[in-house]
Amino acid sequence: MTTSNDAAHTALLRRGFALEYTTLAWNAVGIVVLAVAAISARSVALAGFGLDSLIEIGASTVVVWELSGTCEDRQRKAMRLIGWAFVALALYLLVQSTWALTSGFHAHHSPAGIAWTAITAVVMFALAYGKARTGAALDNPVLKTEGRVTFIDGLLATAVLLGLVLNAAWGVWWADPLAGYVIVYYGIKEARAALAH
Repeated sequence: MTTSNDAAHTALLRRGFALEYTTLAWNAVGIVVLAVAAISARSVALAGFGLDSLIEIGASTVVVWELSGTCEDRQRKAMRLIGWAFVALALYLLVQSTWALTSGFHAHHSPAGIAWTAITAVVMFALAYGKARTGAALDNPVLKTEGRVTFIDGLLATAVLLGLVLNAAWGVWWADPLAGYVIVYYGIKEARAALAH
């Protein structure tokens, strides 16, 4: 019976690692795609979402450390670094989004940004579901919490997608910086949670 439980636990750990490595790989590719799309469209929201992908890489790395049995002290330090990264992201986007709104800056259309954020939303929601189930089965609060971060990442992708589509379809130029403000709110919320550890 113990061997069966050990095998099930090992299988769940493998699934947890697979989910995190998939998140890492997706976000690593996403940083490149979003950087190119943000520069060509001069989009504040795409740039912010790219920075969020970088932070998600950090969060997934923390979970990989935790699943590997890394000490709590190292995890706490990593969470603080992630928290300060979220603070930097929020400040950057607050300044950029406010500048874009007050100056009337119009981002260009971004078909690549629309395609990537649409696919990313679906992928992040699927990964979040897998992490929630696996974290619950392992009784691992770190994996479950990071699953919520991944879910919010899916919501952010949806918000950025909405801003891009509104701008492309109807010329609603201010939707792009408003999507940036959504990420500011998320950044502040996640910074507070990470820094509280």
